[in-house]
Amino acid sequence: MIQHWEGSFTGDRGAELYYQSWYPQAKPLATLILVHGLGSHSGTFETAIDYLVPLGYAVYGFDLRGHGRSQGQRGHINAWSEFRTDLGIFWQLVTQREPLLPHFLLGHSLGSAIALDYALHHPEGLQGVVATALPLGKVGVPPLKLAIGQLLSQVWPHFTLNTGIDRTAISRDPEVVAAADSDRLRHTRGSARLATEFLTMAEWLQTHACCLQVPLLLMHGSEDRISPLQASRVFFKQVVCADKVKYEYEGGYHDIHHDLNYQKVLADLEHWLRQHLDSSPNSCGLTASTMMEVCTKI
Repeated sequence: MIQHWEGSFTGDRGAELYYQSWYPQAKPLATLILVHGLGSHSGTFETAIDYLVPLGYAVYGFDLRGHGRSQGQRGHINAWSEFRTDLGIFWQLVTQREPLLPHFLLGHSLGSAIALDYALHHPEGLQGVVATALPLGKVGVPPLKLAIGQLLSQVWPHFTLNTGIDRTAISRDPEVVAAADSDRLRHTRGSARLATEFLTMAEWLQTHACCLQVPLLLMHGSEDRISPLQASRVFFKQVVCADKVKYEYEGGYHDIHHDLNYQKVLADLEHWLRQHLDSSPNSCGLTASTMMEVCTKI
């Protein structure tokens, strides 16, 4: 039986953010902190929760500001640092509750950029980071809408448009697409400021991939039209941490944890997590001097 709790915490600038957790009956092996994607929420990882919690993992997730049950204009941030600070506060909440467990971070889509940014700035105590459908290259938002966002970001940062992302691109399973369409907690909004902050962060992540100091698991569907695979390959190649693994799923769409082969994806994820339960946090097979040689200062 899976135990489920809900709550809220105060994020950056006083935003009230919703979170939930799922707990196994026995003492957990580790915690896995989830960060969802644009327009989504923390309740969209059902398959991962149903698979991992019975195997002994405590799973925690929160709704990003402007998403799900959390406060904020839908799809808007004032600065990328709000995402990082919110995740940092939630990280402290989880690690204080589970001080003796290994702690992993998993981000999906926009959430994977948030997770990697956090891991680059705060690697301490992080057992490893998992990035699925990393959106660093040409993303599935129409170029015209991105251009409008860039134009208006400084003069009308709260201006919001429909992102225009094709919902049918999330999964090859029509039932998953139908469920997403009927999910009232999902939205399709993105503000001008979010667009520019995301594009700036995507470029920053690519140039700082060599600085990653924690084990990395990168997972991506080969037919992802929302976050095309090529940018993930570039990022992975630039990571110098010796402890890195990449899985590409042939034919896979964007939400690989809800795609036709989701059981294979989750089995690969759990295998990687189990391999890293007893490893030292921040263990990359690199000396401090080597990191200084390959990495510019953050």
